[in-house]
Amino acid sequence: MRKSIFLFFACCFFLSAGAQDRLFSQFYASPLTLNPALTGAFEGTYRVSTIYRDQWAKALGDPYSTFSTALDLRWRMGEAKSKYKDHAAVGLLFFTDKAGALEFSTTQISVSGAYHKALDLRNTQFISLGFQAGIAQKNINYADATFEDQFNGTNGYSNPTGERLPENNFTLADYSVGLNYVFSPQYSKLRLFFGAAMHHFHNTTVSFYHKENSESVLPDNKLDARYAVQLSAFVPITDDLQLLPRAIFDLQGGHFKLDAGANLRISLSSYKSIAMHIGGYARPVKDADESYRVDAFVALLGIEFNNVLMGMSYDLNLGEVADFNRRTFEFSVAYLGEYDEDLILCPKF
Repeated sequence: MRKSIFLFFACCFFLSAGAQDRLFSQFYASPLTLNPALTGAFEGTYRVSTIYRDQWAKALGDPYSTFSTALDLRWRMGEAKSKYKDHAAVGLLFFTDKAGALEFSTTQISVSGAYHKALDLRNTQFISLGFQAGIAQKNINYADATFEDQFNGTNGYSNPTGERLPENNFTLADYSVGLNYVFSPQYSKLRLFFGAAMHHFHNTTVSFYHKENSESVLPDNKLDARYAVQLSAFVPITDDLQLLPRAIFDLQGGHFKLDAGANLRISLSSYKSIAMHIGGYARPVKDADESYRVDAFVALLGIEFNNVLMGMSYDLNLGEVADFNRRTFEFSVAYLGEYDEDLILCPKF
C-alpha cells in the first residue's frame, strides 16, 4: 500500500511538472516559440535569436531556468519583377528548461516553415501560415531522491531503496500550426498585427510511466492543446516616438493567461537605426481551481542598434509568491542579417 501511495503522488508530481508549458515575458523576442507563422517574419534575410529566463534564483536552491535559441531564414518567392513580395521561410529552434532539486528538465529541437503571402499589389497586407514539428525529451534525476526505506535509523538515508521507479526519461513528438496577419497602410507608418496558433494539437501522452507497465492508480495524462492569440500594433506618435501596444492570450486545459501592455519606442538617432524601448505588462491568470489573480507585473527595457536587438525584463510576482527573492529576469539578443526595412512582418520585442 505504501509503495502504491508513493507511486501515485510521485506520478502526480511528474505529470504536473510535465504539463508546464514554456513561458517568456518577452514573448515577441522568441517568435518561433510564440507562433510558427512568425518564422521568417523580420526585416532581413536571416535572424539569430537567443533568450534566457532565470526564475526565483534567490528563493530556491534549484531555481527554474529556461533557455532558447533559434535561427530562421527567408527568401523571395516568385519572379524578381513580381509586384507581390511573397516570401518563404524555414527555422530551427532549440529549447531547454530545468526545475527543482530533481532537475526535472525538458529539451526540445524543432523545425518550422512558413509562407508569407502578399494580399494586394501594394504589399500593405500579408497573411502567413506556419507549421512546426519537433521532438522533446523529458528527464528527471533520481540521484537526490530519498525514500522512507533508505533511512538508516540514525543520521541519514544511506540504505538502498526497494521502490520501483520508472525510467528517468522519455521522448515525445510535438506539433504546432499558426496564422499571422499584417496590415500596413501605404501612406502611414501604422502597423497592425494579429496572430493565432495551436500548440500540441496531437494531444500526446506525457508520462514517465509507459502505458503497458502503468499501475491502475496512475492517471492517463494527456498534454492539452494550447491555443494562443497575439495582438500588436505599431502606432506613430511623432517622428521619434512610437507606441507599441500588444497582448497575448493563452488557453490550455483549465488554465488561462493574458499578457497585456505596451512599449514606448524612442528614436535616439536620425542617421542610424538606434532606439530605446521602455514598456510594462500585466499578467492576469486563471488556475485550474477557477480562481483569477494577477500573477505578475513585467518591466521591459530594450535597445535597437542597427540590426541588433537587446532586451531585459523583470517580473514582479504578486499574491502568494510575492517575496523579494522571488523575482524573474529575462535577457534576449537578436541579430538580423542583411537588414532591410522594406517589409515589416512582426513587431520587435
